[in-house]
Amino acid sequence: MEEENSEINNGVVDTGKAERSVWLMKCPLVISKSWQSRASSSDPQPVAKVVLSLDPLRPDDPSAVEFTMEMNGSDMGPRSYSLNMFKDFVPMSIFSESQGKVAVEGKVEHKFDMKPHNENFEEYGRLCRERTNKSMIKNRQIQVIDNDRGVHMRPMPGLFGLGSTSKEKKKTAPVKPVEMKRTRRDRGELEDIMFKLFERKPNWALKQLVQETDQPAQFLKEILNELCVYNKRGTNQGTYELKPEYKKAVDNTGAD
Repeated sequence: MEEENSEINNGVVDTGKAERSVWLMKCPLVISKSWQSRASSSDPQPVAKVVLSLDPLRPDDPSAVEFTMEMNGSDMGPRSYSLNMFKDFVPMSIFSESQGKVAVEGKVEHKFDMKPHNENFEEYGRLCRERTNKSMIKNRQIQVIDNDRGVHMRPMPGLFGLGSTSKEKKKTAPVKPVEMKRTRRDRGELEDIMFKLFERKPNWALKQLVQETDQPAQFLKEILNELCVYNKRGTNQGTYELKPEYKKAVDNTGAD
């Protein structure tokens, strides 16, 4: 396989058709699969035909040009499709590879998006739903066991504990301690407790205050956001301290 790829990479790319204009079309999956099956058959009939409609009163108006594709065969769902043409796209070329030879088949002049006509939307939607439902069906297989005495389903003697010894102990997952739900105190009572704690020392971490007050962390944060300033940097990083106006109140209370 590597030798084959190296021959392709080292070979010459045929560019004789590089300037030929080609059309690139994006088609639904049901159309692509049907065309692939038709290509492998010996049916000489064309798979579809393209109909170009022009408005003679607006020859220079690009919007007056309409492309329609009529399908041949009854296994492709809707028979009529609209081709939306685009000219504003990234320049592209079409390449082919056959028997180790790479060739440029042309450059893309027009790009089309294929979609059903408005009158065919209901039928196309039904096909899409059927395809989705089929993909969701799980093919379950039931196998009948000839030996219905269950011999093959019983564990054989000596097969217990294979791959392990009696010295090995099963690793048990560590049991996490159960956290007791903390009950909220009255807001005014908790504020008094907080002021007394900050009289003891000026800086506290949230974890320390939770242990001291035995209050929920979220409830404490609400109180701290009102009473304190959080130090994001410096020597007291990660701690709370009272706002200046509350510091004065605490100092005055201590002086009294």
